[in-house]
Amino acid sequence: MNPDLEKLVQLHRVESDLARVESELTSIPRLRQALVDRVAVDRGHLDAAKAAFEASQKARKQHEAVVQDFEAKRSKYKGQLMEVKTNKEYTAMLHEIEGVEREIRSREDQILEEMEKAEALAQEIRREEAAFKLVEQDAKKEAAELDATEAKLGAETKRLRAERERVAASVPEDALHIYERVAKLRGTAVAEARDASCQTCHMKVRLQVWVEIRKNEALFQCESCSRVLYYEPPPPTVAVEP
Repeated sequence: MNPDLEKLVQLHRVESDLARVESELTSIPRLRQALVDRVAVDRGHLDAAKAAFEASQKARKQHEAVVQDFEAKRSKYKGQLMEVKTNKEYTAMLHEIEGVEREIRSREDQILEEMEKAEALAQEIRREEAAFKLVEQDAKKEAAELDATEAKLGAETKRLRAERERVAASVPEDALHIYERVAKLRGTAVAEARDASCQTCHMKVRLQVWVEIRKNEALFQCESCSRVLYYEPPPPTVAVEP
């Protein structure tokens, strides 16, 4: 292969690897935030269950306080019952007592409902706590793995940047100028040629040019995208003994 072409292909491969590693590295914060969000969602489920339990406890206490007030009122009415003078007043007082007792029964039913609700919510809290613990443990494990991956990618990025500088420094100025100009315009400056076409823009090359490209003896640029083309010979066929 032409030495200049070989160096440009090498530079292209190093930069491609560097771009891939840098892309993976920049995705780490997003993946880390996804972990935080996932834990927050499960924490929200647990907090919601606890809030519902606390609301149920508060409602039960409010019902109990109302029952106490009604019981005090009932005691007062029963005390007054002995002091009435007429049957009409007596009947009216009994009616008041019955009304208070209906309210007490209604509130006691609501207290029972809240107690049953609280029992179910307590079980739900235990389930959510167990689930949250597992999610939190998994998140910590994944976070540690992300930290290790980030460190590895950081080291690989540093190595590839140094490699890119080393290879770029070995490329002749004219060839490097072509490479940098096309890379700035197209994003990548080198493309493999296969089946008489550029494998990046997929445009066909002229037959005579394709013959020359396959030799890898000179720099040829794609007439469509301007990328420097190179040919990768297929691996030799290994004969299988019968």
